[in-house]
Amino acid sequence: MYYIGIDLGGTNIAAGIVDENYKIVRKASTPTNAERSADEITADIAALCKRLVEEEGITVDQIGSIGIATPGTANCDTGEIIYANNLPFRHYPMQQKLSEMLGSAKRVYIENDANAAAKAESVAGAAKGSRYSVLITLGTGVGGGIIIDGKVYSGFNFAGAELGHTVIVKDGRQCTCGRRGCWETYSSATGLIRTTREKLEECRKEGRETLMEKMIGGDLDKISGKTAFKAMRSGDEVGAEVVEEYISYLTTGLVNIINIFQPNVLSIGGGISNEGDSLIELLHDRVFAETYSRDGTPQCELKIATLKNDAGIIGAAALGM
Repeated sequence: MYYIGIDLGGTNIAAGIVDENYKIVRKASTPTNAERSADEITADIAALCKRLVEEEGITVDQIGSIGIATPGTANCDTGEIIYANNLPFRHYPMQQKLSEMLGSAKRVYIENDANAAAKAESVAGAAKGSRYSVLITLGTGVGGGIIIDGKVYSGFNFAGAELGHTVIVKDGRQCTCGRRGCWETYSSATGLIRTTREKLEECRKEGRETLMEKMIGGDLDKISGKTAFKAMRSGDEVGAEVVEEYISYLTTGLVNIINIFQPNVLSIGGGISNEGDSLIELLHDRVFAETYSRDGTPQCELKIATLKNDAGIIGAAALGM
């Protein structure tokens, strides 16, 4: 039996056929063109499903179910996308609409994209075999997904696991959610870029030299989430200071998560996770110096998420397995 997973993004829609071992056997994608109507976007999802089946040379009967990983809030019980910030879905009956467009009785499942990625890591990635796991993604924001006893936890209203919107600095940086001091404003790639920029502006005022100026050619708009890490590895003192500040904020949030959930595995994905094992090395001792469980108590494992861009497809497909 095969399953189709759809990763619905603001820029692209990625789709894949996944086998019973959580391996993607065929992939395809199409631009989202998010300015269009919900029905038009859904029609493209249906077309992708049909294309995948045809290209793989299988029949619809061999597809067990279809899963969709979507941004925003998804009501898994009704199959409705309640709200997606950058997409035209407002209380949209995705399950019903896609089934109608496919002309098939195949069951359609939907889930928040971070939750689906967490599911994928728990069945086929860094947390494989764990009953309790958490995934955080360090990208434009800080996303989160929680697996409890093998199942996605999303709260009674399907809006849970917004881990990036826990406050770590009272009255701190303004967050897009309306609060101040959210973990996302410090530990996302966006937050790291802001910290790097502030440090460079400070260096300019003080006349302090830093390799990062040369790396960005004096253009602050060229700062990325890699800039400070690259400078630090080249021995730049200012780059090291930025990374130290970033890691301190990231540690605070990670310790909070571990103390609340005590997962077997806490995996880290998103752009910043491309720092790989060196990121875990920077975090490990700091995190476990602060966690509540000590004195011989089994400890959570910190890992880099392994499925990368395939997590949404695999997690979506796994919803119906």
